[in-house]
Amino acid sequence: MPVTFPVSIKTVKISSGPDKIVFYPKVIGMQDQGMERSINRAIAYQTQQLINQQVGNMPTTVVQMLGSYEIKNNQRQVLSLSLSNYTYHDHAAHGMTYIKSLTFDLQKEKLCELKDLFKPGSDYVKRLSTLIRMQIKQRDIQLLGDFTEIQPNQDFYIADKALVIYFQLYEITPYAFGFPMFPISVFDLQDIIDENGPLGRMAVND
Repeated sequence: MPVTFPVSIKTVKISSGPDKIVFYPKVIGMQDQGMERSINRAIAYQTQQLINQQVGNMPTTVVQMLGSYEIKNNQRQVLSLSLSNYTYHDHAAHGMTYIKSLTFDLQKEKLCELKDLFKPGSDYVKRLSTLIRMQIKQRDIQLLGDFTEIQPNQDFYIADKALVIYFQLYEITPYAFGFPMFPISVFDLQDIIDENGPLGRMAVND
């Protein structure tokens, strides 16, 4: 495997006052300038989408907004990150947070959807849903209703040797529970992951 170095990242800040600040990452110094531009466009677009989702048609009622990010994986030609946005509207019972993630396969120069991590035709929805159901039971997670299965494009990120599937607030659990996160080891998925994709690279021990 050729030596590949992590992507260099700097933090960009946009604000409209002391209580409305959004931080997001920007990739810098890549040899492939086209790929760099493509990644940064995707990050900026998703950051703006989160802002739009929070503001809706009530921009005047926004009292506080804080956007931040976390780099979840930056190795083996896989960049996976999450963007979060917390916003509080005037007179709301509490603030609301949304998280969205982006995972880039730098080797294939593409932004990955969940299905891209698995072999074509593999029933990844069923497998992941079964593993999540087991975790719900083991961790005694209180649900709003019965959990059946994930969406084919369910939110996810990659963190080292785990695929983390997660749900938004209120999606399957009460607000107080926070974001339900389900880390699944790549080794529990080894027979269905695309060996040449991001999870395949994570599963290699070297």
